[in-house]
Amino acid sequence: MAEDLKSLNFIEQIIEDDLKLDYTQSQLQFRFPPEPNGYLHIGHASAICLNFGLGLSYKAPVNLRFDDTNPTKEEQEFVDAIKRDVEWLGFNWANECYASDYFQQLYDWAVMLIKNGDAYVDSQTSAEIAEQKGTPTSPGTNSPFRDRSVEENLQLFEAMKTGEAEEGKHVLRAKISMSAKNMLMRDPVMYRSMHKAHHRTGDHWKIYPMYDWAHGQSDYIERVSHSFCTLEFQPHRELYNWFAKKVLAPDTLKPKQREFARRNLSHTVVSKRKLLKLIEHGIVESWDDPRMPTISGMRRRGYTPEAIVNFANSIGIGKRENTVNLSHLEFCVREDLNKKAPRVMGVLDPLKVLITNYPEDKEEWLEAENNPENEAAGSRKVPFSREIYIEKEDFREEANRKFFRLKLGKEVRLKNAYIIKAESCTKDENGNVIEVQCTYDTDSRSGSGTEASLRKVKGTLHWVSIQHAIPAKVRLYDRLFTVENPDQDKDKDFLEHVNPNSLEVITAQVEPSLKDANPGDRFQFQRMGYFCVDTTSTTEHLVFNKTVGLRDSWKG
Repeated sequence: MAEDLKSLNFIEQIIEDDLKLDYTQSQLQFRFPPEPNGYLHIGHASAICLNFGLGLSYKAPVNLRFDDTNPTKEEQEFVDAIKRDVEWLGFNWANECYASDYFQQLYDWAVMLIKNGDAYVDSQTSAEIAEQKGTPTSPGTNSPFRDRSVEENLQLFEAMKTGEAEEGKHVLRAKISMSAKNMLMRDPVMYRSMHKAHHRTGDHWKIYPMYDWAHGQSDYIERVSHSFCTLEFQPHRELYNWFAKKVLAPDTLKPKQREFARRNLSHTVVSKRKLLKLIEHGIVESWDDPRMPTISGMRRRGYTPEAIVNFANSIGIGKRENTVNLSHLEFCVREDLNKKAPRVMGVLDPLKVLITNYPEDKEEWLEAENNPENEAAGSRKVPFSREIYIEKEDFREEANRKFFRLKLGKEVRLKNAYIIKAESCTKDENGNVIEVQCTYDTDSRSGSGTEASLRKVKGTLHWVSIQHAIPAKVRLYDRLFTVENPDQDKDKDFLEHVNPNSLEVITAQVEPSLKDANPGDRFQFQRMGYFCVDTTSTTEHLVFNKTVGLRDSWKG
């Protein structure tokens, strides 16, 4: 049973009720069934956490099943990516299954339905079939091929299977009712003929099952007790149960389909078709572009698996769709990285500072704490010298009292180093400040224990020693879309809402400890945000992706 009965969500309550009526604990089994036609996205993360989370709560097996019934869109690349993402999120599946494993059994059951008078081969075009289905308020009309003999149906279905029949010439339909209130029950298509190679079965099959036919029977074959899916599949439940009743023995324990609501994410699209369109139009570079809502994109950007799981669990499971602001996801990422990410110094927009009274030939290696949230993280040495970089925005010639950074005639502390005072500045021909001349308090080194080191100044700045600094390419990201719901305006293509400034690439200067940073390593650039070493980064050419800022900067 679930560990905390007082805080059950409605899905867990369904399971608890079924344990009292229909199932024993040992009969519980769940599955996560993605179609391998693209990369997993943040919406899938919720379904992954739901199904695998239930498996953990009830000590029940969870299968990873690939619903690979459409060879025109599915590839091994997507299978591999899905497995990698599920494992990265921290989950292990009991069995790796494929709908294609069951093609022969599904075919045999389809033959049985034909023999029982519950299915027939229809030779109408797809347009004709759509037209004769009627409307939600008016019944459909029977296909002219609905009363074909069992023998003719079997012969045509076999010809579809072998490829003897022309591609697209026929479909197999369930024979239910053309006047059913549920449009999905109006003789739904079970098989279509497609002369396309499958990524696992090759050219063996010339027909492929439709989702509604394959999915429910795959659940049964795998002994899945509860088949959880999103609300758009609620009308499919009647058909799910109809197929199970026709195929399975009356006393068989049948899987149950139950639905939960999607949790949409603001400023995002998650349709695989639309994500692919972003790639094809060159708006993003790939499925794992750090701006993409794919799990692989989030991993590349520097999100942690724990943050994504915490996000999915925090928004919960509901019966009504709603939109979660992207800032909540970023909060979860920020909260997790704060505990884990080592602190380093990187200057994104460098301005040279010359400390005039610091010896020209001197350098010091100062002690710097790696993570104040984690004592076990230890410390590192950072170099200090006469010439350093600070952020351009951290200096003004004149400023009001609320500006606690560097300004002429005023002091600031350099993180882990000394107190400096701005004395003068040098400008270029356009009037832009290119260098600030400062003096330093020789006795004010942090941690030295001197009276001067304990002196309080209001501003503390990060910095890097110019002599030791390493240039790094840094990618700064903004929202991919300018509106909360890119799909809200049906009169506009969602691409019209793409943010043209979603990516800015700059050259930063970072401390030398980052020279040996590896792809995937995450850091907090002090005062600037969290950054992750990109997959393309090398020792000679460092590349960082900004993961998230230190605080929520979203408006709307």
